[in-house]
Amino acid sequence: TRIKFSTLAPEGSSWMKMMRLLEKELESATGGEVGFKFYPGGVSGDEIDVIRKMRIGQVHAAGFTGVGLGEILPEVRVLDLPFLFRNDKEIEHIYEKMNDYFTARFEEKGYILLGWVPVGWVHFFSSEPITSVASLRPQKAWMWEGDPLVQATYRGLGVNPHPLSVTDVLLSLQTGMVNTVYASPMGALALQWYTKVKYMSELRMANATGGVLMTKRVFDRLPDKHKKAVREISRRYLKKLVQKIQEDNDKSITIMKQNGLKITPLPSGSELEKFYAVGKQVQDKMNGKLFSQSVLDQVMSYLKE
Repeated sequence: TRIKFSTLAPEGSSWMKMMRLLEKELESATGGEVGFKFYPGGVSGDEIDVIRKMRIGQVHAAGFTGVGLGEILPEVRVLDLPFLFRNDKEIEHIYEKMNDYFTARFEEKGYILLGWVPVGWVHFFSSEPITSVASLRPQKAWMWEGDPLVQATYRGLGVNPHPLSVTDVLLSLQTGMVNTVYASPMGALALQWYTKVKYMSELRMANATGGVLMTKRVFDRLPDKHKKAVREISRRYLKKLVQKIQEDNDKSITIMKQNGLKITPLPSGSELEKFYAVGKQVQDKMNGKLFSQSVLDQVMSYLKE
């Protein structure tokens, strides 16, 4: 069985290097009976295109950000709520506690969750420094087309965004159609967005989730003896990848700073509270739309812990 695997991550990235190692061990563990055929660098299209292809069986597995995961299971976007997390410890705790719940829910939708791979902290990258809500409002801000969470966040901040596919952002930055984007440091570096802006905010808009899904249809066709190997080897390597992504995000900031990117310090206390207040508004607005009160309560109680 060749598992056709799509990802936006380019060849040569930590993502793909880890996936190649995963494949090597999987082939060895299954005596060459199970492996991957990779389609990296977005060649299968945006995440929405990939989901369409998974539904008709052209693609069997893929790496997704929260946007793709949320297209399949909207309530998983609770993990992407703006200004929800304050530090890495909180994130680790929530993912650990919510893992079984989301694994079961994805399976109900026809997908096997092979592992979480959060994209990391998301910052604003802009031509003008973002030091307050007021300084963000006049910017020509990009929004990932079809993302209800960011749409609600920008509405709460009083920003009128430009919805575009990820693959159109670089050109739009070049032409000046947009001058403010949000991304993880590694994303901004890999996609070369940082070369078209001057500033990165120390303020973190969110922690972007991510994960690897495989269609249950293809997983169920694997011999029973190989199913365990696919789950266990994937989980182990994807856990290593999370660690690597955190390191790469830190390295990416250093590289971008060396290339002239300036870091805008955190807004002052009262300004920071305005951003956090918008985060609370978005929670309330999306409650009952993307996720239920009970899922939100679960996450909040684990956060309190």
